[in-house]
Amino acid sequence: MSPENAADPLGAGTEAAAPRPRRPGVLVHARDLLFSSRIGETARRLGIPFRAARTLDDLRAGLAGGPSLILLDLTASDLDMTAALDAVDSAGRPAPVLAWTTHVLWKTSRPLHERCDRVVTREALTAELPELLRRYGATSDRAPE
Repeated sequence: MSPENAADPLGAGTEAAAPRPRRPGVLVHARDLLFSSRIGETARRLGIPFRAARTLDDLRAGLAGGPSLILLDLTASDLDMTAALDAVDSAGRPAPVLAWTTHVLWKTSRPLHERCDRVVTREALTAELPELLRRYGATSDRAPE
């Protein structure tokens, strides 16, 4: 995947999937508290539930709640993203996984990309965040496009 045109394995450009009943919103596993807070504030303004998972145990607890979108920070060197993705898979992959990285770390984080539904740069996530949260924050099982 390239940062600009991440391929959507679940059908970008196809008809929208029928939304499922409302359930808990966004689960974020990140190291950057400021960026995580920005995501949370955007979700709050949109009326979408938000949960920050600072540890792997927090992530597992959040996954048990059935989020509708999982956001992972692949730049978080102090978080084990392989273990985080293992936890998502062990939980039955309850929601699409959108991960972010930087242009500098794109190649380094590449082995994790195939385990996510979409990987974008942090800049792209910032630009698309309100739309992604509206689209996947509470009602859909479709992967982020």
